[in-house]
Parts: sequence; structure tokens; C-alpha cells
Amino acid sequence: MPNAHLHELFVEELKDILGGERQLLKGLKKLAGAAVNEKLKAAFETHYEQTEGQIERLKTVFSDLGMTARGKKCKAMEGLLAEADEIAEDFQDSPEVLDAALIAAAQKVEHYEIASYGCLVTYAKLMGHTEAQELLAATLAEEKETDELLTLIATEEANTGKGS
Repeated sequence: MPNAHLHELFVEELKDILGGERQLLKGLKKLAGAAVNEKLKAAFETHYEQTEGQIERLKTVFSDLGMTARGKKCKAMEGLLAEADEIAEDFQDSPEVLDAALIAAAQKVEHYEIASYGCLVTYAKLMGHTEAQELLAATLAEEKETDELLTLIATEEANTGKGS
């Protein structure tokens, strides 16, 4: 396998993002429950469904590598979700600001995921794991789309106070 020196790193990053995606499922339920704006609530619910599919893709990648899909606690996701909880609590009495705050917290999560999947796609490509590269690239594209949708909701409604 070309670039075999990346294999251990690739596997560790897969475990980390699998754990992170599983943690995110709980976080997305909380974000959807806290959101005031209906478009934002729907975006969180849609991303929940996407995340379930992303977890399945990760399981396929592990299987293709001849490994059991085992995640590990993602400390970055844990921190990002704790911050999201804190933001939701801090602004729960200010609906005109709450959605903007939730979007900011969610975009931090999305940017972390974009960075993680971007690295994984590169590692898979360099090692010649074509199917893994395609599966991970599909997830990367979804993460970018979610980030763009959150930006749209923020700029058109949540940050302007029009959507609450």
C-alpha cells in the first residue's frame, strides 16, 4: 500500500470521528429542541438524519479495512457540544439571540468535521483506499452543505432577528 506510514493515523482519525459523530447525534437533538427558528430546527433535524448515514459510511470504511468499527471518545466534539449546551443555556431567555448563538455553536462543530473529513479523504487518497475516499468525500460534501445552510439561515434570518 502506498504511504502505509499513514495507516495508523488514518485509523485513529476514523475512530475519533466515529466517536464524534455518535456524540453529535445527542447534541443535534438538543440543538433542534432549543432552536426557535423553524428552518434552523429543520436543518438540525436533517443533519441528525445525515449523521446517521455518515456513521454507516464510517462503518463501511472500517469493514473495507477489515476492522470492527470502534469509535473513541472525541474530546474535541465533547468540548464543542459542551459549549453549545452552555450557549443554549445562556441565551434561552433571549430568543432573538438564541438562534444566532446556536448557529455559531453548530458551525464550530461543522468546521471541526470539515477539517477531520478533509484529512481523512486525503489520507485515503494517498494510501489508495479508493472506496474509503469516495465514502469520506460524500460525507465531507454533506458537512460543507450543512455549513452553507447554517450560514444562509444566519445571514437571512437568525442574525438579523427576522426568523425568530
